[in-house]
Amino acid sequence: MKKILTIVGARPQFIKAAPLSRVLRTQFEEILLHTGQHYDYEMSKVFFDQLGIPEPDINLNVGSASHGKQTAHMIIGIEDVILKRQPHLVLIYGDTNSTLSAAIAASKLHVPIAHVEAGLRNFDKNIPEEVNRLVADKLSSLLFAPTTTAVYNLRKEGIIEEVYQTGDVMLDSLLYNLDLARTNSTLLSEIKVKKKDYYLVTIHRAENTDNMTNLESIILALNMLNKKVIFPIHPRTRKIVDQLQMHTLENIYFIKPAGYLDFLNLENNASKIITDSGGVQKEAYCLKIPCVTIFPSSSWPETVSDGWNTLVNANTNDIVSAVHNVYVPARYNDHYGDGTASVKISRIITEFLNR
Repeated sequence: MKKILTIVGARPQFIKAAPLSRVLRTQFEEILLHTGQHYDYEMSKVFFDQLGIPEPDINLNVGSASHGKQTAHMIIGIEDVILKRQPHLVLIYGDTNSTLSAAIAASKLHVPIAHVEAGLRNFDKNIPEEVNRLVADKLSSLLFAPTTTAVYNLRKEGIIEEVYQTGDVMLDSLLYNLDLARTNSTLLSEIKVKKKDYYLVTIHRAENTDNMTNLESIILALNMLNKKVIFPIHPRTRKIVDQLQMHTLENIYFIKPAGYLDFLNLENNASKIITDSGGVQKEAYCLKIPCVTIFPSSSWPETVSDGWNTLVNANTNDIVSAVHNVYVPARYNDHYGDGTASVKISRIITEFLNR
C-alpha cells in the first residue's frame, strides 16, 4: 500500500484534513504529522477529537517562535520523517509555516507534493501567508485549486500543468459536521445568548493583535456595536487585551477558543461575523452569514464581489459603520463546489500515484 505523509499544524488545516483523510485512508497508508504550530488543547487536540481525525503519528511540538526559527525546526523535523518513512507523496494544506516547511523539505528530497488550496492570492508579499502560498505552489506536483479564481491566479504565474479545480475541502467538512454542531453544541445556552442576537468575532492576525493601536481600535468598535459580541479569544491575544485594560467592556463577551462543533454552531447562528481569518470569511459565505473582515485584502475575493464580505481597516468608526450597514445580499453562488472536493482530490491522487 502506498504511503501519503500529511502535514498539518494549525486549526484550519485540521478542518481541511478531516474529510480528505477519511477518503484517503480507504486506499492509502496515511502518516499524519502535526508540526505543533497550534499546540494548546483549544487550538489543537480538541479539533482532532471532534472531527474524528486519528491521533497524529508524529508531533514535532515546535510551538511558537519567530518565522525563521519555527520554519527551520519544522524543515528539520519533516525531513527526518520523510527519510525514515519514505512516503510516495507529501500532502500539504493552505498557507501556514507548516505548509512552507513541508514543501521545502519534500522538494529537496524529490518527493512529490500535493497542495490542497492552491492558487489563493492576496497580492501582497508583506503578508507571511502570501509568501508561503507562492513557494508551495511553485514546488507542488499536484495543485488542487478550490475556485475558478484560484485556477486563474496560477495560470497568470505560468502554473498550468497538474492544476485541478476541485471545490473546497472546508465546505466538505462544514456540510458533514453542521447537523452534528446543531445537535451537540450547548455553548449558546451556556453563554446565554439567543440565535441571531449576537455578532461573532475572531481576531488573530499579527497586523491586528501585535499592533496595540489597531487592537484598541477594534475592541472599542466591538463595544460600540448594537448587538452583543461573542469573542472566542486566543490566550496570546487575551494577554494583550488585558494589558490594554479592556477586558471588562460590557458589550463584549470573551470566551475561550471554541472547539470546531461549538464554533460552527456559533457561526451558523450569528447575526453577522467580524473576523480577520480567511477560513472564517469563507465559512461565513458558505453559511450565508454577512461578514466584515478587518483586513485590507481577502484571499477569497468571491465573498467580496458577491457582497457577503466587506473589507475594512482597523479603524473604530469604519468598523462600526461596516458592521451596521452590511446586510444579506441578493446574490449567492456556489463558488466553493458541492461538498465532494475530498472525493475528487483522492481520485486524482490515486491516478497520479498509479502512473
